[in-house]
Amino acid sequence: MHKIISGLMILLITLSCQNQPKQQHTEDRVAVAKEEKEGQLKKLLASKKLNTEELNILLVAYKNADRLELYAKATTESTYNLLHTYPICKRSGILGPKKAEGDKQVPEGFYHIDRFNPQSLYYLSLGLNYPNELDKSLGYTGSDIFIHGKCETVGCLPMTDDLIKEIYLYALWAKEAGQQNIPVYIFPFEMTDENIAKHKADVNEATLAFWQNLKEGYDLLLKEKKELHFKVLEKKYGFEK
Repeated sequence: MHKIISGLMILLITLSCQNQPKQQHTEDRVAVAKEEKEGQLKKLLASKKLNTEELNILLVAYKNADRLELYAKATTESTYNLLHTYPICKRSGILGPKKAEGDKQVPEGFYHIDRFNPQSLYYLSLGLNYPNELDKSLGYTGSDIFIHGKCETVGCLPMTDDLIKEIYLYALWAKEAGQQNIPVYIFPFEMTDENIAKHKADVNEATLAFWQNLKEGYDLLLKEKKELHFKVLEKKYGFEK
């Protein structure tokens, strides 16, 4: 019974944080992040003619390069521009999608932030909606995939406590500006023909076909510099152009 009550309390706290992001500014770690980072982040935004009240962001991760790119735009604009590049502190698993709980794989695909945790065991964390619709259609399992602090992982994207302060604040501002689903796109590498050819011998035909499908979204993202819109059709991403 104690475990059930504790679980319900955690769920209520999480839902409260999701639905009322402004309340998070009173959380100790968020307050520290604001004290340490707010000035420099707002200065960077201003240099790009952006502000926190009208901010949208988009995150792109490349597993093989241990790199997380943060793109930004004003809410009144349609295209994103690169704002900052962050090193991912540590990697687990190998190239290829996450398929099962406990496989230590970092997912690959098109996700969004679905929860904020200002009291994470990993300092601050941003949860992803893994498994997404495509993952579920393929029978993949797993949960609790986060972009978080510290430098340890079993399938997440650890950014260190210092850098997660910045990423978390950007995400919080975007949420407050009305961005309900902050996109997070995770690729095994830059999805060029050359890179796919380089790594295709390391994977099976199913993963290779999956990568080719990811490449469709990757190419569209590079061309349009916009959030991707897609549906899951016949166990594949179908992109709206």
